[in-house]
Amino acid sequence: MRDMSQLFVSDKTFDKTDFRESRLPKGGYENCRFTNCDFYNGDLEAIKFIDCEFRSCNLSLAKLHHTAFRDVKFKDCKMLGLDFSSCYQLSMSFSFENCLLNSSLFYQTKIKGTVFKKTQLQEVDFAECDMSNAVFENCDFEGAIFDSTILEKADLRSSRNYSINPQLNRIKKAKFSLSEVAGLLDIFDVEIDAAG
Repeated sequence: MRDMSQLFVSDKTFDKTDFRESRLPKGGYENCRFTNCDFYNGDLEAIKFIDCEFRSCNLSLAKLHHTAFRDVKFKDCKMLGLDFSSCYQLSMSFSFENCLLNSSLFYQTKIKGTVFKKTQLQEVDFAECDMSNAVFENCDFEGAIFDSTILEKADLRSSRNYSINPQLNRIKKAKFSLSEVAGLLDIFDVEIDAAG
């Protein structure tokens, strides 16, 4: 049951709003749309977002301590250096399309089935993260960290630049493309000749 003393906003559109200085009021936001908004280095602590969409927003370095994301869509967003491990973890679910998530942290999060499309995931920390059944469509993993990560049944066929040690990560039934499968063999320091 919702706490009636707390702000609750539904079905509202926020367009070209600067939340860097005057923060988004703490509370719950359901079915809201944020377009071209700037949250850079802002405070989103303890805010609940349910069925919301962020489009062309800058959320880089925003504080996400106890922030709740449920069925939230991010499209064309700049989201550098975010700490998703500090979010409220229960029922956390979101999707990303054409976003920049470089240097973000998903350490120990459970984000099964999450969809990442055309997203930069360079130097992202996925250590001890459960990404079972996740879909990574045309993503760039240059420098991303996979350590005790669960990638079972994940689809990485169209993604590139990953280095995943099969001995340290669970990859059973995950899908990879033949052209990028060398990223699973980095640990062995072998040379692969495509000419065969």
